[in-house]
Amino acid sequence: MNVLIIEDESFAADKLEHMLKEIDPSINVLAKLGSIKESAKWLFNNTADLIFLDIQLSDGISFSIFDQVSINTPVIFTTAYDEYAVKAFQLNSISYLLKPIRTNELSESIQKYRSLKSAFSIDFDLLLANFQGKEPDFKKRFLIQIGEKIKKVEVAEIAYFYVLYKGVYMRTFNGSNYPVEFTLDKLETILNPQTFFRINRKYIVNIESIANMVAYSRSRVKLELKPNADDEHDTIVSIDRSSDFKKWLNA
Repeated sequence: MNVLIIEDESFAADKLEHMLKEIDPSINVLAKLGSIKESAKWLFNNTADLIFLDIQLSDGISFSIFDQVSINTPVIFTTAYDEYAVKAFQLNSISYLLKPIRTNELSESIQKYRSLKSAFSIDFDLLLANFQGKEPDFKKRFLIQIGEKIKKVEVAEIAYFYVLYKGVYMRTFNGSNYPVEFTLDKLETILNPQTFFRINRKYIVNIESIANMVAYSRSRVKLELKPNADDEHDTIVSIDRSSDFKKWLNA
């Protein structure tokens, strides 16, 4: 399980990480962030399975993060105050832990997350489409505005999508680059998963764009894409996606 801790007191963040490791050593803390600004920036380009979110951060009330970036990830709120409970449960909250956090309450919250994940892990739209004998309705083309002109780009023309600074771009097989008005998280839901795969936090690749694969450290795979990526180190399949990546190739 990959988790994100948003907590402006470093001691409290470190203690929470230690408690999580005691409960389940396989829990991986992706980042520990202390402000609304850096949290919104991180969440724009990254995802986690579960977020631990302190309500009062160094630059304001953390609820404002939800106004800046779309978050579908379950949240466990951590706070020294109970007056925010109603607002928390209007968002993505599955638990509300009052500080000081007790190990048994933290463990119960983790178990609650796992139970909910198991119960709601079915893609009902896909299931319904299968029952009706229909193909899922995936994105077929993108409309790109360049100045006053609008260009149509078919999905089959796209080699990969990538993050550059704060923006998301597509690169076509003929080497053209265009900005995209979707996050990588959103693109994952609208692209055909038989054709496209998200290899890490920066790239979603078309299977036809993979020219070569090279064994890399820690059982990872480095991809050589066509057209070439700007930085070959950005096209390494992340550890947590390596197993699914191999299954995707063998499908």
